[in-house]
Amino acid sequence: MKLDILAIGAHPDDIELSCAGTLAKEVANGKKVGVLDLTRGELGTRGSAEIRDQEAKDAAEILGLAMRKNLGFSDAFFVNNTAHQLEIIKVIRKYRPEVVFCNAVDDRHIDHPKGSQLASDACFLSGLRKIETYCDENKQKAWRPKFVYHYIQWKDLQPDVAVDISGFIDKKVEAVKAYRSQFFDPDSKEPTTPISSGNFLDSVTYRARNLGRLIGTEYAEGFTVERCPAVDSIFDLI
Repeated sequence: MKLDILAIGAHPDDIELSCAGTLAKEVANGKKVGVLDLTRGELGTRGSAEIRDQEAKDAAEILGLAMRKNLGFSDAFFVNNTAHQLEIIKVIRKYRPEVVFCNAVDDRHIDHPKGSQLASDACFLSGLRKIETYCDENKQKAWRPKFVYHYIQWKDLQPDVAVDISGFIDKKVEAVKAYRSQFFDPDSKEPTTPISSGNFLDSVTYRARNLGRLIGTEYAEGFTVERCPAVDSIFDLI
């Protein structure tokens, strides 16, 4: 199965919080979209890896994903080295996405910029023919995604590109709320965290609304780019 978009996140819920509206919109447009989680989020203060596994499956169904895979890297301790790069390369070559979304280039959680650079490096290396990888004992062909975009997370980074997600904010919030163990729940007995407050859950909507305001739409999601984006006509810019 070939994907149009592969979204890569250090933890289950990174994707939902940051670019789920864009993914839901492209699924509605008939695109094949997949998610690759690098870790199971096992060091999260609330819940457990097993709970997060089920929550990720629930979110995948809500978004209509064509695939979701977890590489099981060590939460907080994975590194950008050959072994980790090769595991991501295998996935990129198997699904051959045209577009890859990665973690934020700078953020509060140390895994986010680490995951950002690791995924970006793997996208480049995946295009080198002399790097050999195998899937089910079959040698894989080199494949490099055409575009790599970095979604925005905790920090309010200045986006280079904004995607109108008006009409898909409810789907985004529904996917976020699939992670019941992580976000605001007045009945929860778990310890409080920076992302478990009602204000944080509300921020999913008001940050998207603010970015939409900046581009003249109701809601939007922002991305930073690795190279200058191009358009065929100046009128392609809304």
